[in-house]
Amino acid sequence: MKNIVALLSLILIISCTDNMKPSDFKDQKPKLIIENYLSGNVKAWGILQNRSGKVTRQFSADLNGKWDGKQLILDEKFYWNDGEIQTRQWKINKIDEHHYEGTAGDVIGKAKGYSYGPAFKFEYILLVPVKGREIKISFDDWIFMQDERVAINRAKMTKFGIKVAELTVMFVKD
Repeated sequence: MKNIVALLSLILIISCTDNMKPSDFKDQKPKLIIENYLSGNVKAWGILQNRSGKVTRQFSADLNGKWDGKQLILDEKFYWNDGEIQTRQWKINKIDEHHYEGTAGDVIGKAKGYSYGPAFKFEYILLVPVKGREIKISFDDWIFMQDERVAINRAKMTKFGIKVAELTVMFVKD
């Protein structure tokens, strides 16, 4: 019984430690307008870390976005250091100045996006291939604009509320 109480307490503590909100950045600059930044060609480089922080994979990526005034179509192509190539196409709709919704073929339901100042937060559940099967992983994905060309992305990946991996990405707009 003590082990169960300890485990539940640990899960509660872990789930309550991330209290950063997109609106915390509302008065900061530069302002990231995701549909503008991701329109055209963007190059990315990133690392995937396991729950203990060990880098397990690296990648580069080519992104190409097209904004039609209502929807951003974002094509992503990832080149992993182990030779795997992955593609994804996002369809991201702007709801209002601060809210977005997105879909992709490997995303369960709709991604929810929030934009304030230089920060963009995207929350979604992604089907991730692991050892020949797909598992549902929750993403808490943050992009922070540094200047008109550079943005940094940090994503926490969780399963049942427990961190399983982290992703760090640097974007450079052509």
